[in-house]
Amino acid sequence: MIKAGIIGGAGYTAGELLRILVNHPYVGIEFVHSESNAGNHIYDVHEGLIGDTDIRFTDSYNLNGIDVLFLCSAHGKSREFWQHNPCPAGLKIIDLAQDFRDESEGYVYGLPEMQRDRISGATKIANPGCFATAIQLAILPLAKECLLESDINITAITGSTGAGVKPGATTHFSWRNNNLSAYKIFEHQHLQEIGRNIHHLQPGFSGEFKFVPIRGDFARGIFASIHTGCSISTEQAVALYKDFYADSPFTFISDKPVDLKQAVNTNKCIISLEKHSDSLVITSVLDNLLKGASGQAVQNMNLICHFEETAGLKLKASAF
Repeated sequence: MIKAGIIGGAGYTAGELLRILVNHPYVGIEFVHSESNAGNHIYDVHEGLIGDTDIRFTDSYNLNGIDVLFLCSAHGKSREFWQHNPCPAGLKIIDLAQDFRDESEGYVYGLPEMQRDRISGATKIANPGCFATAIQLAILPLAKECLLESDINITAITGSTGAGVKPGATTHFSWRNNNLSAYKIFEHQHLQEIGRNIHHLQPGFSGEFKFVPIRGDFARGIFASIHTGCSISTEQAVALYKDFYADSPFTFISDKPVDLKQAVNTNKCIISLEKHSDSLVITSVLDNLLKGASGQAVQNMNLICHFEETAGLKLKASAF
């Protein structure tokens, strides 16, 4: 057993992380930090955990008493945390914010399907963004074989949990329900990590990433539709993708069109491919809180702790 601590324990990603860790066969939770909720039971905030744990939030922590630390606070808070806290030798860190996704300060970008071996040998992991995971998994096989030939056009719709737990003008129910809207068109922050990694695999790629993110009227999940010029056939593309992901326990290639309910509540990414004229259309679906955040964080923890990669993550989709 290893001991885990969580900083920033009141948000959606921390709630999903706790849902996994309280049932993980190799993990004990040492503390869940939240100054605003100190003393309250975890299930007072994450109500779905009633009956699963009696742990209480705390406003204190001892980094020397744990093996793995998960940072679940807002973007920018992780760097701030390390400015005020010395990092004990040997502590494994998984940061769910975007602070270290450029692999600065010794962090390794935590997309297992791209660099499982590097993750397994690391002690500091920068967990990818949710859109970034869905989009990169949709195009990594093409980039690996230098088959990206033109601009990559992306339209992806995300659930309201992607905006975080604090309500805002575009997240409260009466605005979001029965409504759709685009935002940060061609300027979303996840484009930085997508572009960096794709150019690492295919250095000569000169096309643009044209990404239109859309706010969906549902709670969780990402449905990404990507099309780009491609010279190979549908059959060749399917074979390429199945071979690329043959050793990836959570990424699957479907022979039929995919839908969100196949992936929501799981750590899966499910991909389908269709060739239309000179364009390959790739559809990628995942749960933004699991494979797009906390599930992938546990997958990375399993790798750096040398557990079975799927430990604690054999989750069933709602499906209907």
